[in-house]
Amino acid sequence: MINGKIVYKILGSLLFIEAALLLICLGMSFYYNEDDIIAFLISAITTTLFGFVFKHKGYGADNAMGRRDAYLVVTLSWVIFSLFGTLPFLISGYITNFTDAYFETMSGFTTTGATILDNVEVLPHGLLFWRSLTQWIGGLGIVFFTIALLPSLVGGSVRVFAAEATGPIKSKLHPRLSTSAKWIWTIYLVLTIACIGTYFLFGMGWFDSLNYAMTTTATGGFSTHNTSTEFFRSPALEYANTLFCFLSGVNFTLLYAAVVKFRPGSLFKNAEFRFYLMLVLGFTAFIMIELITRRGYDIEHAFRCGIFQVVSFITTTGLFNDDAGQWPHVTWVVLALCMFFGACSGSTSGGLKCIRGVMLVKIIKNEFRRILHPNAVLPLKIDGVNIEQSKRVTLLAFLAVYLILCLICSFTMIAFGIDNTNAITITLSALGNVGPTLGIEIGPTMSWSMLPDFAKWMCSLLMLVGRLEIFSVLVIFTPEFWNKN
Repeated sequence: MINGKIVYKILGSLLFIEAALLLICLGMSFYYNEDDIIAFLISAITTTLFGFVFKHKGYGADNAMGRRDAYLVVTLSWVIFSLFGTLPFLISGYITNFTDAYFETMSGFTTTGATILDNVEVLPHGLLFWRSLTQWIGGLGIVFFTIALLPSLVGGSVRVFAAEATGPIKSKLHPRLSTSAKWIWTIYLVLTIACIGTYFLFGMGWFDSLNYAMTTTATGGFSTHNTSTEFFRSPALEYANTLFCFLSGVNFTLLYAAVVKFRPGSLFKNAEFRFYLMLVLGFTAFIMIELITRRGYDIEHAFRCGIFQVVSFITTTGLFNDDAGQWPHVTWVVLALCMFFGACSGSTSGGLKCIRGVMLVKIIKNEFRRILHPNAVLPLKIDGVNIEQSKRVTLLAFLAVYLILCLICSFTMIAFGIDNTNAITITLSALGNVGPTLGIEIGPTMSWSMLPDFAKWMCSLLMLVGRLEIFSVLVIFTPEFWNKN
């Protein structure tokens, strides 16, 4: 049975937190004295009132949370956060269509970064800040943020963490999950502050520095300018952006060990990090050669554009410093692979995750050995730890469902008239929480506004499914989930 009271109690608490975030944006609106003040005020009041309604319905709930409750809470948290997150856009009138507003907000919280706004520069500062803040909060997870901030609000937090965390192997820094959450959020905060300072040092204004830093460390990609980082025409900023995106794609537990515990060597001993680094360097070298030989770029420009776009796509950030839609089509295949793999588990990036890539490589190697030695016992070890058989089966199931979703959604979009390249890369982009797409109708520098409403709702669902690692959402749609036994 689903424990409805605990679900309502947690959702109510989360709405209070969202109301507080809206009030922060209200402060930004007051500072610039623009026309979104009333929108944020009404949004915050409405969200608070519904928070009280949910808390009232959850009155008297204990903190006992079952596995089903955890999966339901996590999925509903993201859906409801996105629902109330549409209010500032709709009330202010800058987005008039509910479908567009929900798409934009879900894209923000899931750090996808796809947008339906053709001209973001017309938005007031409060709304621009709200877009960036949704990505920053969603980077490590809405419920995970709550566990770090107010652990008493989330009962059964270990189960909730398992439902929201990314990657097949969940690691903690401390026996108490709330302490681990605080350390990880501290690393995240320090990385964001360092990014703000670096951007400001290299010529951005304080508002742009704040917004770009939040979306960089969240690997989200929302920007305050239509031309993204290309607007600043600064190679130094582009290199800084590449560095911080790359670091944000590393497992935050590993970053903690490397920085706080002064063990930088642990990075290069980690199999997932080495795989991640290998993909970035290999893909960058390939694109660099293509741009030099077929587009006439000089070496530095080719390297800068290549590594920026590879890191942006593989960390699923989605910022751009060049129009990859004008590059040789073979580079699109490389960027699509970046979309598919993503960066490391336990980071803010989306995609399949490099740890699963490492596991797949080892499984394939073991199968070749098994052909030659049918009776051999072949363990699957990563960094000296044996991966149990159940996790291997889960990996193959995850990969199968991932590919099936890509196939079904791509086919559906093609059937409704979207061109093949766009249909496939839109699906990969939404499911991998990447943001940009590749194609002619909707290129990597364009908004997704021309998509029909059904496609926007499909993409919104794909963003949620991709962010919560597929099974956490899809299990809710199985009959067994709702059975009493």
